[in-house]
Amino acid sequence: IPAKGISGDDDDVAKRCELFGSNTYQRPPPKVFVSFVVEAFNDTTILILLVCAGLSLGFGIKEHGPGEGWYEGGSIFVAVFLVVVVTALSNFRQERQFDKLSKISNNIKVGVVRNGRPQQISIFEVLVGDVVSLKIGDQIPADGLFLSGHSLQVDESSMTGESDHVEIEPSNSPFLLSGAKVVDGFAQMLVTSVGTNTAWGEMMSSISRDTKERTPLQARLDKLTSSIGKVGLAVAFLVLIVLLIRYFTGNSEDDKGNQEFQGSKTDVNDVFNAVVRIVAAAVTIVVVAIPEGLPLAVTLTLAYSMKRMMADQAMVRKLSACETMGSATVICTDKTGTLTLNQMRVTKFWLGLENGMENFSNAMAPNVLELFHQGVGLNTTGSIYKPSSESEPEISGSPTEKAILLWAVSDLGMDMDELKRTHEVLHVETFNSEKKRSGVAIRKETNNTVHVHWKGAAEIILAMCSNYIDYNGIEKSLDEDRSKLEKIIQGMAASSLRCIAFACMKISEDIDYNDKEKVHQILRKDGLTLLGIVGLKDPCRPDVKKAVETCKLAGVSIKMITGDNIFTAKAIATECGILDLDGHVNAGEVVQGVEFRNYTEEERMEKVEKIRVMARSSPLDKLLMVQCLKKKGHVVAVTGDGTNDAPALKEADIGLSMGIQGTEVAKESSDIVILDDNFNSVATVLRWGRCVYNNIQKFIQFQLTVNVAALVINFIAAVSSGDVPLTTVQLLWVNLIMDTLGALALATERPTKELMEKRPVGRTEPLITSIMWRNLLAQALYQIAVLLVLQFKGKSIFNVNGKVKDTLIFNTFVLCQVFNEFNSRSMEKLNVFQGIHKNHLFLGIVGITLVLQVLMVELLRKFADTERLTWEQWGICIVIAAVSWPIAWITKLVPVSDRTFFSHHVKWVKLWVFKIKHLF
Repeated sequence: IPAKGISGDDDDVAKRCELFGSNTYQRPPPKVFVSFVVEAFNDTTILILLVCAGLSLGFGIKEHGPGEGWYEGGSIFVAVFLVVVVTALSNFRQERQFDKLSKISNNIKVGVVRNGRPQQISIFEVLVGDVVSLKIGDQIPADGLFLSGHSLQVDESSMTGESDHVEIEPSNSPFLLSGAKVVDGFAQMLVTSVGTNTAWGEMMSSISRDTKERTPLQARLDKLTSSIGKVGLAVAFLVLIVLLIRYFTGNSEDDKGNQEFQGSKTDVNDVFNAVVRIVAAAVTIVVVAIPEGLPLAVTLTLAYSMKRMMADQAMVRKLSACETMGSATVICTDKTGTLTLNQMRVTKFWLGLENGMENFSNAMAPNVLELFHQGVGLNTTGSIYKPSSESEPEISGSPTEKAILLWAVSDLGMDMDELKRTHEVLHVETFNSEKKRSGVAIRKETNNTVHVHWKGAAEIILAMCSNYIDYNGIEKSLDEDRSKLEKIIQGMAASSLRCIAFACMKISEDIDYNDKEKVHQILRKDGLTLLGIVGLKDPCRPDVKKAVETCKLAGVSIKMITGDNIFTAKAIATECGILDLDGHVNAGEVVQGVEFRNYTEEERMEKVEKIRVMARSSPLDKLLMVQCLKKKGHVVAVTGDGTNDAPALKEADIGLSMGIQGTEVAKESSDIVILDDNFNSVATVLRWGRCVYNNIQKFIQFQLTVNVAALVINFIAAVSSGDVPLTTVQLLWVNLIMDTLGALALATERPTKELMEKRPVGRTEPLITSIMWRNLLAQALYQIAVLLVLQFKGKSIFNVNGKVKDTLIFNTFVLCQVFNEFNSRSMEKLNVFQGIHKNHLFLGIVGITLVLQVLMVELLRKFADTERLTWEQWGICIVIAAVSWPIAWITKLVPVSDRTFFSHHVKWVKLWVFKIKHLF
């Protein structure tokens, strides 16, 4: 029987897989590591360096022979190769991680019926012959045929490009295509083909995923890198000109103190060799000046935070959302399932004006009970499966549907199978978040009577009724008692209950049920009889209040947008801490969707920031609110789970969809999927977003310090003495450890409490703040001063030769960066060692850097062009570098703001004392 589905046992599954294939498609093979290496070699500066290395190698071997002549050229080759491999490795790992996330995000859960039992399986496990249950917002998992259902409309635009929705009918168009989305109605389909045998599978097999997405921050960093690169290029060009002039005018000396260029007496090979060396030095300045580490730091930070966020129940679909979330100023959140547990149960029931929750099914008149069975059991998208008469029923559907069905089965004695056998469904109007109701027309087989049943938001259903029914089955007019029922609804709502009402009407006229227009007319929307009202309790999540408090403390405004009525919304918002606990609500803080919708544009713009709760809202109201907030300059995050939330999720700066209750349409429109539907996870995403932004700022500060210091030292030395203290290989080494290892160390810092105590960054905040300029200029000036003293007075101070002096400069420069790495852990906190024992990666990288530096100086002397240093000289280098810690400490006591550098000089002394007090 098709309705019962396949048996689903292992043999049946294996046989179907073998005969018809699995529901997967062949993806284009991922890029191999070699292609990333080739990409890394495509960098212009790298290519110029390789040419210089080749020339240097050739001239060196010609001049000094193969034994010793290869050192300089070979060293540049090795250094360039290391830079290329590390860059390629980083990009390769990032690609692998995105592929993994892509597989997870494509693994959609699908509702199928196997052996009569409804169950959830992975989309990849769908087989030919499966019966799939479809509802609004679902993605059709495979090609198939319409089996049964009502009002089914699908969006096939992803397949055909047609934006008009297609109506699926058993006679005219029963075909369902995989990849299409259900936009209305519900149905069961029989799967006829899967995987690459479907049109969607064929198309997807030929598409390769684009991982070249540039986030807004990456775009800003590209501009910064380009600007710094231009400065570096100008400095390098000046150095090149100065060194060439000095060489050809006879103002430069070789290692033995002899004049290098002596006109026509100088060998042509020596001239070429000297020119190549000068060009290589100039090109290396460009290499150091261009902060290649910035894109790498962003990539590492985003990749690391994506991995960590996955563990914290948030799956990032769009990279840019990671960083944008850190700038969020407003979060518009749903209520059900996000702020609440989404574990509904019926706790109140009113039949007419009487309240009863125990044994009322016994006291209820049989005709009333029968109407309730029809209204609950046939006007639902949920289902009940009972393996045997003794076993507990398995109920599936939305939390609201499950709660009502469980109540009807356990308290009203409803038998769903019997109902379906004895009644025929003639027409269905499915529930959606705009109308907030669903209707059904049914015919009883035994006496051919036709009833219309409605279920939905209590005040909306009540407005459609003119009578109500009591325990005894007697119909009474609502004229006098309408206000009493309205008060009952308000009282239930004020107790945080979701109120659902049931209404019905008997239809006497004979109608042709094949005529759609006429069938639609029988679903009357007035003159109905109210059957009863149920109150569903959905408790608040235990940790939601703390999460709301955390967001508020971080300067992020929380707005609750819900479809529930205004009393329920107020009660839940107060319980969650969105509204004040004393129950005091200021004017304009709580509004209804219709009220907000009917404001003029000016009124909306004026009032939108005050609103904290919007009740009885439609998806259009949510979209309007997002648009208004964005116009006001806010960075807006929005949570949504329904198909109709898609426009608001797309419009928002960060769309957050729900992993459990969210439809596939909502997930596809969102940037981040909250896997556990919990508001606490939204707060975690905010924390990680800020961490990403903060880590990148730390690295920019660290990187620019290196760049400024290296550029100034080499430029001044070249202009004044014609000697570049940091050689090509040494600068490439600095570039490698600072760009790659530095990025890895600072990009993987975990979020701290302090991050959630600052105001949001917003849209217009500069990437390099006054605080960063203060820190980096202090460090760079110190390094420049110390290294220039060593350059010009080092020989006489330490009584050493030129080679040892240059090694001292190189060693001190690298150690200064290592010590400054600690300073960069926090841009404002005086105690930069707090929590360092938890960051094993940071400590490991610092350790590796130091070990490699010792190897460079002591063992790889020919490669790095260095001399061995004594213990005393090592000690001096370490002491000079360590001075950067107290300098950073004193610098951080100098208050700056983003307005003017010294606007707070009056508060200096107070702040100084305060910071020292709260140091540890």
